[in-house]
Amino acid sequence: MNLRSLRRHLPGTNIGSFAQIRFRNTMIALQRCKVLPVGCTAKHMNTDDLEARLQGGVETQSLDVKVSCAWNAETMAKDVLAMSNVQDGGCIVIGVTDAFERQGIEAGHKATYNIDIMKDQMAGYAEPHVDFNVTFPVDRAGREYVAIEVFPFVEQPVICRRDGREVRAGVVYYRNRSGRPQSAAVSNALDMREIVTTAAVRMMQWLSRRGLTSVQPDSERQLRENLAAEREGL
Repeated sequence: MNLRSLRRHLPGTNIGSFAQIRFRNTMIALQRCKVLPVGCTAKHMNTDDLEARLQGGVETQSLDVKVSCAWNAETMAKDVLAMSNVQDGGCIVIGVTDAFERQGIEAGHKATYNIDIMKDQMAGYAEPHVDFNVTFPVDRAGREYVAIEVFPFVEQPVICRRDGREVRAGVVYYRNRSGRPQSAAVSNALDMREIVTTAAVRMMQWLSRRGLTSVQPDSERQLRENLAAEREGL
């Protein structure tokens, strides 16, 4: 992946000279590092997983909560797209207020979370496709929730492919870290650098899996540490 291909995959995003320097040094670092092929496997969230997610009582880059509501692709698309561009993906828990009051999912709302319908609808918003899993975990008090586990992109960042109620075609969405975590269009160099670095790592992993590079596998964590070292002093 080079700057030209990055621009092609991130239309509408302004990549200035600062980001170009970062990307160039990232690619140099990748040539010196080792990568490990990655993949996503579906996991059914259980009670312990749910409690671990909610115990902090605050939303994070990888956690978003919503009160009980029916599935609506127009209002959920931005959050799903944003979490797909986070390094490790994220989770949307339905049945919790913004104040983290646990209410659970209403039976009528739960029935609307059909994974096949949801994926068909999200396919119209994402390029390339976004992958996610839906489960219905129960907390220790017996309340049931909807958990949408969004997997990170595999090879290329996910962009919005069409206009919607809260999204615009050609825009890259991300869970920004400036202030309260929220799903929004990429608007600063820090978030863009994270996405670019992840994309470069995933591209090298893709090449490695297909035997198209002599780089040998290693952990993504080690790769990122090496990239961070390369960026020092810029």
